[in-house]
Amino acid sequence: METQLGEGRNSCRTDMGQQHGNRKGLTHREVPRVVGLLLAMALMNMLLYLCLDQFFISPGRSTEGPERCPHGHFRIGRMKNCSRWLSCEELRTEVRQLKRIGEGAVKRVFLSEWNEHKVALSRLTRLEMKDDFLHGLQMLKSLQSEHVVTLVGYCEEDSTILTEYHPFGSLSNLEETLNLSKYRDMNTWQHRLQLAVEYVGVINYLHRSPLGTRVMCDSNDLPKTLSQYLLTSNFSIVANDLDALPQVDHGSRVLVKCGHRELHGEFVAPEQLWPYGEDIPFRDDLMPSYDEKIDIWKIPDVSGFLLGHVEGSDMVRFHLFDIHKACKSRVPAERPTAQHVLDAYQRVLHSLRDAVMSQTKEML
Repeated sequence: METQLGEGRNSCRTDMGQQHGNRKGLTHREVPRVVGLLLAMALMNMLLYLCLDQFFISPGRSTEGPERCPHGHFRIGRMKNCSRWLSCEELRTEVRQLKRIGEGAVKRVFLSEWNEHKVALSRLTRLEMKDDFLHGLQMLKSLQSEHVVTLVGYCEEDSTILTEYHPFGSLSNLEETLNLSKYRDMNTWQHRLQLAVEYVGVINYLHRSPLGTRVMCDSNDLPKTLSQYLLTSNFSIVANDLDALPQVDHGSRVLVKCGHRELHGEFVAPEQLWPYGEDIPFRDDLMPSYDEKIDIWKIPDVSGFLLGHVEGSDMVRFHLFDIHKACKSRVPAERPTAQHVLDAYQRVLHSLRDAVMSQTKEML
């Protein structure tokens, strides 16, 4: 019995020792697995944060992109080097016209091909519009930047202009484009707000351009305004039609009038409406001129279109309410400058981005 009991106690101690030893062994083996799991989770968090950062960066505006070409040169598509603007002879012999894709009062636009690149060839529609055509060409040549479509070449003799082709077309095609299944991941308030920021950025550039303060006059209604801009393949905005871009010079008291006809509707600024009532017929020589603040009045309406009605767009509108209210002041001098509007838009974009990222981190 003693032997049996002793052997039992020894056996019990041996079994417990083996079990204790097994637990120690498991602990040693599990440590690398736990560390690996923690490292994997940390890596996933880092990747998520990076993805969130990228999610709020416009795909079309890169602060580290290639430097722009010097004046008189261009680079489009996959071109690695800059090339001189194409001459009349090059336009005549190297550009192949494919099909007409648009027409306005001043120009017909044709999808064309040059050196395996798709380009847009614009031809003067009517001789009486040549002054507007040449004005638009001068603006394109002088205002080349990230805010303006890339000029590829021109020929004044033939009244032709060649620019970079953007297959999405004008900004009026935004909803149609974002509703395509392949682009639905871009149809978010984040990307739409970035487009609105870029639109205000174009207005600010024109108001502070190398050619002085320029007013976007071809903007008497929303469809006409949208047609002046292109939606690029990387979902950015560039000004395209610069045929009506008069200059305001406050120092010399030079103001502008957008056309010679009476304007109507709530889209145009109040100072663009005939001020003398229905009893006095409209006369262009009696119509007062105005300044660049007419562009500011229209910003809320254009931004409203750009923001659309996706989830979160009402939240963005709420945050932009104060600056939009200021834009709609009936007194032009009380409206903010384009720079002030741009600053307000960027603050909203950054604050909403930070709020979403903070909430995401808390969830993790």
